[in-house]
Amino acid sequence: MQNQALKDIVIVGGGTAGWMTAAALSTMLNGRYNIRLVESDEIGIVGVGEATIPMIQRFNRVLGIDEHEFMRETQGSFKLGIEFVNWGKQGERYMHGFGRLGQDLATVPFDQYWQKMRRAGKAAPLEEYSISRMAAKANRFMPARHDVPNSPLRDIAYAYHFDASLYARYLRKLAETRGVTRIEGKIARATQRQGGEHDGFVDAVVLENGERVEGELFIDCSGFRGLLIEQTLHTGYEDWTGWLPADRALAVPCESAARMTPYTSATAHQSGWQWRIPLQHRTGNGHVYCSRFISDDEAASTLLANLDGKALGEPRLIKFQTGMRKQAWNRNVVAIGLAGGFLEPLESTSIHMIQSGIQRLVDFFPDQRWSAIDREEFNRQSRFEYERIRDFIVLHYKLNQRTDSSYWLECANMAIPATLQRKMDMYRSHGRVVRVDNELFSEVGWIQVLEGQNMPIDGYHPLADTQSEADIADYLESVRGVIAQCVKVMPTHDEYIAKMCAARKN
Repeated sequence: MQNQALKDIVIVGGGTAGWMTAAALSTMLNGRYNIRLVESDEIGIVGVGEATIPMIQRFNRVLGIDEHEFMRETQGSFKLGIEFVNWGKQGERYMHGFGRLGQDLATVPFDQYWQKMRRAGKAAPLEEYSISRMAAKANRFMPARHDVPNSPLRDIAYAYHFDASLYARYLRKLAETRGVTRIEGKIARATQRQGGEHDGFVDAVVLENGERVEGELFIDCSGFRGLLIEQTLHTGYEDWTGWLPADRALAVPCESAARMTPYTSATAHQSGWQWRIPLQHRTGNGHVYCSRFISDDEAASTLLANLDGKALGEPRLIKFQTGMRKQAWNRNVVAIGLAGGFLEPLESTSIHMIQSGIQRLVDFFPDQRWSAIDREEFNRQSRFEYERIRDFIVLHYKLNQRTDSSYWLECANMAIPATLQRKMDMYRSHGRVVRVDNELFSEVGWIQVLEGQNMPIDGYHPLADTQSEADIADYLESVRGVIAQCVKVMPTHDEYIAKMCAARKN
């Protein structure tokens, strides 16, 4: 029996989510579907998602995007990880670097040998066994070298910083060349089918000028408003502010610093934290905070007092509620991006969640039968991803040891999800991290945050003792030394960009 294929896809909303969706579907569906995107130039976009994680490389490759052209067009820079300042105790800093830690030795993972030697006082800091962290610390960058076997240079993992509005513009051009039709206009309302098997399905959006845009599959990329998923279908929202109490952000760009650091910074303040994202033409900044503990004016003063250079405008206020829709796919509407939920950008997951939502839609792409089991699995996977990323972000707050404000004390003392508590208990026992069902963050990511924020452990894997201290010490020192030598041969981040992908000057 042949599939009963759909014909018409309508994407509601542009911005990063809308144009990532349009570009991906126009590429992956081989022009077999009619794809239209409705957006209005009058409606602003959030547009603060300028930092990414390494999976964005795969998305760009699928679209056939040349990396250097993309970096030039989006004023981009490279990212080897995220530096966290003042998250454990005030004055402390650590980095969640991309890629692996150390090199394999024998029976147990590298970090277990490091734990054994650290307890004996014979190990260097964890960062010295990560080429990404050491390169970031030295402000150096280069892509992985696959022509040098058994070298840490093969292990360099990276992502990007870019101007989200320029990325959306870049993807719009690509999508339109691949057949996507853009419709300019503000949506006044949506209409739904009445009666029949698909009662309540959205059948059209109606613009303010009266134009009716009909479709079969609707993808809601309308941001926090959730124009279709919530305002039309009343799907419901699950509130997670009990675990992540921050509810506002102020965003402002500033003049660039003297050097572009190849990492994002997240600096904890008294009632929240501040991001710093270096681009070629400016630095992106924002202060995420909880309005129960600090006023908007105080938050703006904190933000403006901690910039690299002159602010390039007034801080823009963004209000949010951390959580997720109770269903990301309801009837014939799929929510992508902020329409589906919001997790603060502490670990740069916003754009990745757009990407993974698109991939999930492709994996479970519907036909006219609208299979309920496919929709249920889509929603199960979406919930799993949101919840596991939520846990990883909550970990940063729970593990703080700050005593300078009631905000941080409240976070340290709060009850946490059972899934996170199990992760922490497992680590406390023997330093083990168990990755469940291909969750987003790997063992290496969890270990770096747990260690960076001083999580105590009671012991290490007993099989680490099958190697002698002398052999492990030689092994650790070898790894450390090779990484240090590799970093020395890398160009600086600024040098690499200037040579390979500097944006054109206006």
